[in-house]
Amino acid sequence: MESQDRVSDDHPSPGDDTAPLTSSDGVSWLPPREQQPLHQWAPPGPAPVGEPYDTISTGRPYQPPAPTRSHGVQPATPTPARSGVPGWLWPMVSVLALVVGVIGGMVGGAAYENWHTSSREGQVGGGLADAGAVSQAPLPAGNHSVASVAQQLLPSTIQVLAQYQGKKDGATGSGFVLDRSGHYITNNHVVADAVSHDGPIEIVDQNGDTFPATVVGRSPTYDLAVLYVKNGPTLPPASLGTAGVLRVGDQVVAFGSPLGLSSTVTSGIVSALNRPVTTSDTGSTSSYINAVQTDAAINPGNSGGPLVDLSGRVVGVNSAIATTGSSGTGEAGNIGVGFAIPIDQVKITADQILRTGRARYPVIGASVDTGDATDSGAKILGVTSGSPAASAGLKKGDVVTEVESDKVADGIALIVAIRAHQPGETVRFTVRRGGNVLQLRITLGSQVG
Repeated sequence: MESQDRVSDDHPSPGDDTAPLTSSDGVSWLPPREQQPLHQWAPPGPAPVGEPYDTISTGRPYQPPAPTRSHGVQPATPTPARSGVPGWLWPMVSVLALVVGVIGGMVGGAAYENWHTSSREGQVGGGLADAGAVSQAPLPAGNHSVASVAQQLLPSTIQVLAQYQGKKDGATGSGFVLDRSGHYITNNHVVADAVSHDGPIEIVDQNGDTFPATVVGRSPTYDLAVLYVKNGPTLPPASLGTAGVLRVGDQVVAFGSPLGLSSTVTSGIVSALNRPVTTSDTGSTSSYINAVQTDAAINPGNSGGPLVDLSGRVVGVNSAIATTGSSGTGEAGNIGVGFAIPIDQVKITADQILRTGRARYPVIGASVDTGDATDSGAKILGVTSGSPAASAGLKKGDVVTEVESDKVADGIALIVAIRAHQPGETVRFTVRRGGNVLQLRITLGSQVG
């Protein structure tokens, strides 16, 4: 990440299936005040080969998403990532998380920037709509059967195998069918190491058949990747829903191949919404997620798999888990706190990648303190000359307390809040400067990542 203005991460998310949602000191995403004893992060071991599937039947054509939430403030330094949510919401959660799904390696920001994505095979000029994505719920709104959801979704879920540290299939994760044109969604951290070393990537369908895949494009910032399989299996695309209608307590179902156990289905509820989470590996920083939190069991190998509502529509992409530590074997597992990337952001990012091969995220041109634990706002450490922030009048030393109507407790919350919008949007910032409270309107810039 740059210490400059990017309210975003320019570095790819770690390919490590165990990339913790934490900072380099092993602690992260702790409540600002009510913290549990500190724990050490340890990666879960390699997830054995397996396969999950999530089927969503076809329906009405997908409509391109309207601008929704996306975030973008980049921390000045890789400091511990903390939730922007007040401490009283955190009586149970202590340390956050291992990115779930693949054992991977860290890929530098330069490697990503140099990765050529123009005119890449698998691009679709009309984006998701032309690719044949669907949005109609395959099950009735009144469905209460997890078994029905499982039967509907499993055929649309795939396993992803990728090279890691020179070993074919050294990284394993999950994914799902995006459309009728041979595209699949998974996490960037599942394939990042393979991409950086030109290693093979494969998908495995529910029948156990394996097909070579290429990466159309990926977003380290949002921890997403779009894969393409030419002349691949004919699988039903998953129906793409919205996380915007979710309520805490709604039942959801997770699909994937945790620990190599193929076609695994787990269920639970939405335990929190809009949870600021950052996924990172030791000594690095990566993506920031405005996550859907769930207690459905998610473990290494689940990364990239779908989180689905009871109508059979995908509402999120499983990406990370919280853990209290690790066993002597280096394995770490789920403790009932998992995190998914909201499908609304997935649709926006996938549409960008299909059209151009690249994903973009919003920036304002300022660096922010991610280590301030006062829970009173995000302190601006610097503003880049000529940036959107500078043009709007934001200054070094200002403290951002709100973005639109969302309160900002700290630097991580500011990053997430900005990325909840799209480049080009004009967003209202509430700023404390000395004893004065100001309202600034900043038109968000754009960056590839």
